[in-house]
Parts: sequence; C-alpha cells; structure tokens
Amino acid sequence: MGPKSGLPTVVESDKDGKIIRIRPYYYEEHNDWESLNPWKIEARGQTFQAPRRTLPASYYLSYKKRVYSKNRVRYPLKRVDWDPKGERNPQNRGKSKFVRISWDEATQIIADELLRIKEKYGMSAVLAQADIHGEGKHLAPSHACMNRLLSLLGGYTVQMRNQDSWEGWSWGSKNVWGGEPVGEMQPSGNVWPDIAKNAELLLFWAADPETTPVGFDGYMASRLSQWLHSLGIKFVYIDPALNYSGCYLADKWIPVLPNTDAALYLAICYVWLTEGTYDKEYVETHAVGYEEFFDYVLGKVDGEPKTPKWASEKCGVPPWTIKALA
Repeated sequence: MGPKSGLPTVVESDKDGKIIRIRPYYYEEHNDWESLNPWKIEARGQTFQAPRRTLPASYYLSYKKRVYSKNRVRYPLKRVDWDPKGERNPQNRGKSKFVRISWDEATQIIADELLRIKEKYGMSAVLAQADIHGEGKHLAPSHACMNRLLSLLGGYTVQMRNQDSWEGWSWGSKNVWGGEPVGEMQPSGNVWPDIAKNAELLLFWAADPETTPVGFDGYMASRLSQWLHSLGIKFVYIDPALNYSGCYLADKWIPVLPNTDAALYLAICYVWLTEGTYDKEYVETHAVGYEEFFDYVLGKVDGEPKTPKWASEKCGVPPWTIKALA
C-alpha cells in the first residue's frame, strides 16, 4: 500500500452495464486491515497513516460524464476526401469533414497501411510513442498491445517519453540530482520520514501539490503537505502566481517573473560561493565541471558577477529576499 493512493476506484453499474457511479475503493471491503501491513510515518510526536480508502481526484469520480459525453468519439471515422487506395488530399487535413465507417473497414485500413509502409519504407518508418501523458492505458502505448502487434511485423521506432517529460523529468533528474526513475531517489522509502523528522523548511519552486501532485494519485500529496506543515515545517513557495497550495499553506510566497528562474538560481549560488555556505567537500567529491560554473557565477567568464542585485533586475525578487533565501 504505497503513497499513490488515488487508485483503484470502484465503478458501480446496473444489470445492463450502465455506470451508476464511481467511488473510492475501501481496503477493508475484502481484506483485513492489519493483514495489509499498512504503512505509517511517525515524527515529532505525530503519526501519518495510510488511508483506509483510496483518495481519487475529482476527475476520476467524474469519469462517468466522460463515458457518456455527447462529444465523445465512439466510432471509427474517416476523412471524406481521403482514399487509402487513391487520392489522399493531405492538404485538407484539419479542414475536411469525417464520415463514419465500420470497425471492419477501420481495422482493414490500419492493417493495409502498416503492410504498405513496411514494404515501401521498412518498419523503422513506423513510430510508436511509449509512456506518454495520455489515456492509452493497456491498448495504445507501445509497451502494451501495440508493442506486440508491431513486434510481430518486424519491429518499429519507439519514442520513449514525450518532450515535456524527457528533458526535465527523466533525463534531467537522472543526470542532475540522481533521480531514477521518474525523478525520485531510489530507494525512496525513507525520503518522507527523513523530511518529517529533520526538515525545518520546505521549498516549493513552481510546485502546487494541491492541483499537480506529480508522482502521486488523487489527494495523497495534499494530505501529506498538510501533515508536514502541521509538524511546524515552514513552507516557502516560489511561483509567479500564488497557487492553490500556497494560498493556504505558504509561510512565505516569493513571486518571480515568468521564465526568469535561472537568474534567481545563479544569484543564490553567488551568495553560497561568496559566503562559503555550500558543502565544499561534497561538491568536490560528487560533481564535475563545477569550476567552470563557479567562474561563470562569479563573473570571471563575462565580467558580470551574478549578484542578487543583478538577478533582481531580471526576476523581480528583491536582493535582500534572495540573500535570505540563499
């Protein structure tokens, strides 16, 4: 019973299979609670325990509306001026209307097109996205049914992660702070207990656990944030706008101009370097290329020291606030 407690949900339906409602799953419906070995975090005289039911987000619970929505595409459609065996009129993409076709015709078109591409270009011309932020579930992603189909045809070109995830979430976290996979330190079992027991301040930089709980399902991130704050840990939010979490949990909100975070980062590093407050031994034994970076921050490369005053003119955060933050 991990922290990602948004799923599963229970879909209740009538005898005809029509959805009546979607509700949380109660672990004790079919299990003895203690036999599940529920986790708990103890810190500062308080205990944070696993919920006895899942905490699905509101959009999970409203999925019934999506299933029966009038604008849902329920059947295969084909562009009226697209003929797989004749003129395809690519110039009309996004302009032409669509006509409904049968499932048999749709699957035949897909099969014929895959075989055509294989024969003319080779299977490397077939691109399959894997692990994208979508709703392909077990059918569409290349690690699911599609994977088996394309593998039987001789393989395919796979794209792992889409752009908004790959650079920052996967590649960046792996190479900058060692998080693998999905940006979390492994093993990660002691991260939250360690924070609960020892942290004095948590910095939420462009983070809003209330609405975008990355790494969690449902409302577990919200519960965890509230509990950590109740322990006396101070919360500082850095964001151009005072987001939902910051509205009721922030002890300090630092507004920064959009797309100027880099200047703020550099100024914080400048304070660390000039005041000697960073862990010099750790950097020297665990980092490479820091000498060149230090020279840039101190202005030895371009003659412009990245001082709090320099950053303030770019990011809008007062110099004294930058120094205090550092």
